[in-house]
Amino acid sequence: MNALRRHRQLERIWSARPGWRGKLTTVNNNDIGLMFLFAAVTFFVIAGVLAMLIRAQLATPRSAFMGPEIYNQVFTMHGTIMMFLFAIPLFEGLTIYLLPKMLGTRDLAFPRLSAFGFWCYVFGGSLLIFALFAGIAPDSGWFLYPPLSSTLGSPGINPDFWLLGITFVEISAISAAVEIVVTVLLYRAPGMSLDKLPIFAWYMLIVAVMILTAFPPLILGSILLELERAFGMPFFQVEAGGDSLLWQHLFWLFGHPEVYIIFLPAAGVISTILPVMARTTLLGYGWVVAAAAALGVLSFGLWVHHMYTTGIPHMGLAFFSAASTLVALPTGIQIFAWIGTIWKGRPEMQLPMRWIVAFFATFVIGGLTGVMVAMVPFDWQSHDTYFIVAHLHYVLVGGFVFPMLAALYYWLPHFTGRKRYFKLGETAFWLIVLGFHGTFLLLHWAGLLGMRRRIHSIEAGSGWELINLLASIGGFVMAIGLGLVLIDVAVNAAVAARGRRNPWRAGTLEWAMPSPSPSYNLASIPEVRSRHPLHDDPDLPLRIARGEGYLGIPPASGRREIMTVEIASGRPKHLVIFPTNSALPIVMALVVGVFFVGMLIKAYWLVPFSALGVTALAVWWAWGLGSREDQIPQHVGHGLELPLASDAPDPPGWWGSLFLLLADGVLFGSLLFGYAFLWTVAPNWPPPSYLDLGLSGLGSALGGVVLTLAGIRVADRAIQSNGKPWPGFFLGFAGLLAIGAAAVMVLARTTHDAHAYDATLWVVAGYVLFHAALAGLMTAFLALRAKGGYVSVRRIGEVRIVRLWSDYAAAVALLGLGAAWLPGVLM
Repeated sequence: MNALRRHRQLERIWSARPGWRGKLTTVNNNDIGLMFLFAAVTFFVIAGVLAMLIRAQLATPRSAFMGPEIYNQVFTMHGTIMMFLFAIPLFEGLTIYLLPKMLGTRDLAFPRLSAFGFWCYVFGGSLLIFALFAGIAPDSGWFLYPPLSSTLGSPGINPDFWLLGITFVEISAISAAVEIVVTVLLYRAPGMSLDKLPIFAWYMLIVAVMILTAFPPLILGSILLELERAFGMPFFQVEAGGDSLLWQHLFWLFGHPEVYIIFLPAAGVISTILPVMARTTLLGYGWVVAAAAALGVLSFGLWVHHMYTTGIPHMGLAFFSAASTLVALPTGIQIFAWIGTIWKGRPEMQLPMRWIVAFFATFVIGGLTGVMVAMVPFDWQSHDTYFIVAHLHYVLVGGFVFPMLAALYYWLPHFTGRKRYFKLGETAFWLIVLGFHGTFLLLHWAGLLGMRRRIHSIEAGSGWELINLLASIGGFVMAIGLGLVLIDVAVNAAVAARGRRNPWRAGTLEWAMPSPSPSYNLASIPEVRSRHPLHDDPDLPLRIARGEGYLGIPPASGRREIMTVEIASGRPKHLVIFPTNSALPIVMALVVGVFFVGMLIKAYWLVPFSALGVTALAVWWAWGLGSREDQIPQHVGHGLELPLASDAPDPPGWWGSLFLLLADGVLFGSLLFGYAFLWTVAPNWPPPSYLDLGLSGLGSALGGVVLTLAGIRVADRAIQSNGKPWPGFFLGFAGLLAIGAAAVMVLARTTHDAHAYDATLWVVAGYVLFHAALAGLMTAFLALRAKGGYVSVRRIGEVRIVRLWSDYAAAVALLGLGAAWLPGVLM
């Protein structure tokens, strides 16, 4: 088969339908990645316009450009869009597009999950943009502190858009994180062991795990605050046993790791581009990976340094101050590794390299001011001043936007297949860099002079007037530069001449395919022997195109075939059959959106209909997977035959469930943290008339846990011995019913709007009930699958997935319902 015929057959198999309907049903990583990038840039433009409105308002004293109500909405939405709708989705889109190419595979682990995440992102973001244009946008700051954001301070609908829209968007972030982790671990070119991973893949693996462990506290906080606003549950009201500081703890448990979630992808971009620009290899690959992992871990120990002025005990202040200083160590290792890479190479000052140099100058300043605010005495003076605003922008713009602009110009030839002809990018570079420093260096000064954050106007005679005028001029210069970047990219993509496949002479696999890349990415899957396969084998792109790798012959059945490997060694392990294009992801996102809209407009009758719709779609989604017959190993090339992943005890779905449960467990742990925090600091915990649940519910819970753990194992063992699994399914289902009955007993005996103690137990019991019901539905589904012939001695993977969820339901029942009975034990 010649290369052209192979290309046409693979394109028919992997491409989306033509026209606009194809964009709605595509599950291909190239399409989803590009749509993510386009949407993120659109939101960035909106947030940039809002930033210019802010600078116009503050350019002169007592400006009448905007009133305080509109200003509060504008600055809240600027921060919200930049943090939630631009920064994280932008690197998610870049990763979804590039990661399979770098890893030498054809797509991500769960293509329909990528599409579902994208539509959740678009629909959730659209809710927020609608609120902005309707004049009912959130106006309590992008961190939405109660009581300002509770019904006490904001009785209108404004904060509900933030709480529900952001939670909707974060479904997308969790989906992308699960995709990335499983893809990096399992879906790689044969021979690509962990020590041969592209450095960008290491960074994104670390970031994805951070997302799974950092986002759940904010999701929980949003749920609790929305429950307080909608149903009067007083989690954050002091007079009813709550505490508004609980929101700050939950928010910054997410918020400070998020700074590094944003920085580390940019660091991965730098570690990828810098060696290419310097014509050498990355110095200290292992040290850089270790430093990135250490930074990911340490970032979770810093959240309290946002709360130094809230009355934290001195021992806690000392601990978090030390941790905030220690985080400079892994950051410094990466920066010195990059400097060493430049030192040992021959750097070429191409446009991507200029942006990296701008990153160095800017991020080092942001890092130094970060060390300053880590010091408690200084933070007490500068807290909530424009010094913090300036520091934040130095870290986020210098540490994220500048590297992403380097990424834009580095991978632009790969995206478009064209070389740059019009040189607007160089002019834009100087406008952006000079405009940025002209704005935020001055705002450091204003902050040191006492200018407070979140004020809608400045007073004449304050000493801040000239500073703000010059800062606003600098902001508009920067905005003009960013506009030139957009024009430069659009013009060069449209009219520039075709370019070489690998203009930078890079060594990673994304340059081994045509530009722009086909929908299947690689005509065959290569075998990798180093971190820089294109440097070791310059003819590799030609051999890939000839089909000399694995899966080089398109299947006559039209199936989308892809390979998994062993995690550590990279040896080929299984063949996976991917689903084709489907409308299920967008329909599922729409039905989930009905839930959020129902909550938003107080049409609570829509919520159960949405839940039923999601359940039906999930069953439809999962039913089409797997096979009714045992499959023989399939030939994949080079004389190798691989079994199908559906025959594995730990198929990709098992790994996806494992990491999804990691995020779920962190959310539950955050809920127990909130329970313990309120018990420690809030008055009357538990109240004098604390809930006396008796022993019958406790017995039901413990019995249910035992039956649940035993039942699924009995079914598993029966299937492996070719026996009947029905007794095990019955025992497991009975155990989940007993757990659900115990949870219902707690729900029935709580008055959820009277005291934060009752409200917290209500949420804990509701969480347990939800997971018991979910595991029960999965058990019933598995029983139907077994009856339909989808489960056998060899095809045991689905049983192991349900076992994972059932074990989790039993674990949260033991911990959650144990917390409900704890006061009766202690008192």
